[in-house]
Amino acid sequence: MLTAFARAFKTPDLRKKLLFTLGIIVLYRLGAHIPVPGVSYENVQICVNQASEGNNSLFGLVNMFSGGALLQITIFALGIMPYITASIILQLLTVVIPRLEALKKEGQSGTAKITQYTRYLTVALAILQGTGLVATARSGALFSGCPVASQIVPNQSMFTTVVMVITMTAGTAAVMWLGELITDRGIGNGMSILMFISIAASFPAALWTIKESGKLADGWIEFITVILIGFVMVGLVVFVEQAQRRVPVQYAKRMIGRRSYGGTSTYIPLKVNQAGVIPVIFASSLLYIPALIVQFSNSTAGWATWIQAHFVKGDHPYYIATYFLLIVFFAFFYVAISFNPEEVADNMKKYGGFIPGIRAGRPTAEYLSYVLNRITWPGSLYLGLIALVPTMALAGFGGANQNFPFGGTSILIIVGVGLETVKQIESQLQQRNYEGFLR
Repeated sequence: MLTAFARAFKTPDLRKKLLFTLGIIVLYRLGAHIPVPGVSYENVQICVNQASEGNNSLFGLVNMFSGGALLQITIFALGIMPYITASIILQLLTVVIPRLEALKKEGQSGTAKITQYTRYLTVALAILQGTGLVATARSGALFSGCPVASQIVPNQSMFTTVVMVITMTAGTAAVMWLGELITDRGIGNGMSILMFISIAASFPAALWTIKESGKLADGWIEFITVILIGFVMVGLVVFVEQAQRRVPVQYAKRMIGRRSYGGTSTYIPLKVNQAGVIPVIFASSLLYIPALIVQFSNSTAGWATWIQAHFVKGDHPYYIATYFLLIVFFAFFYVAISFNPEEVADNMKKYGGFIPGIRAGRPTAEYLSYVLNRITWPGSLYLGLIALVPTMALAGFGGANQNFPFGGTSILIIVGVGLETVKQIESQLQQRNYEGFLR
């Protein structure tokens, strides 16, 4: 892999793309450290340090996707999260709304229209989430227990609030623009690259916290153990993410005029983890809702006490069991809406394709559904284990929680984006350095 990167920098146009991508990443990280106007930077730092010591992970998932910018209340505080949410919502609505489904089938023009809708929805969600973040910061609920939490926004006038919301929304639009610039003029998918950078930015600090809080050999034993476990997990994730069930497809020969078409053999690649990281994000987001309700209600009733005891800490058995079941459920749910066996079977039948031993049409769709269900079971169980094993195995190393650097969401995203980016660099290298049979 290092040889491929060295060759990429030796190729002029690829070097230009890589340097452009690195420049955009630097701009993105710079914006993640510029405070929003109207925020007291000193008070924010006091509360952030106290929250990290107390391991407050209520907003940990969103904070992780923003590269730590959320709790710092910077101009890129919302990060890439509104765009991810908007993309998922539109992907789900495509199955429900016929107009969106028709646009999806129109090809490039329809995809461009759906992308435009995604941008509008991203801005709307950014306004909504920015308003919620500012209201939470003003009330002091963003850092519960911090003595200066209510003084994070000293001037609580309407004008200051509107300026803060507009700044965060503009920051989200700028992040979305930077991601699209990487996609058009850089290497890889821009949004995925920015997500990768946001998560990777928290790794050094989190690992050093484990070393500082360790007790064996001044913390170095815990530090090295966590690094080794991380390498093992990365290897496991790479192995499963590359695994796929190849369904063979044969195309019959057809004579059109004097030329024959078809007669080729190919396959349909069905990944073991067809749903990707989406089920983990869905499950994590859904489990934050009870804790958010309790925090904003300030209730001391029996139900609030029960939620605080069972669904706030990530190492409680109730939390672990619910998290695992939600991941399995959302894995099947997302695969069901993202892969349509009937549509695949109809397209195969239209172009004269068939699975050997299976009749075209409805039997093909039923066979694909059967295969998909069989491989989704191990895929969903794998997602649940990847999400939970770090929480349980590393609970003794620095108070690991569900947002620990080697947790399920971060590892899946980093490995997935890394593999995809390396594949794109390798494919572009092959195009530019192709050596024929005759030298």
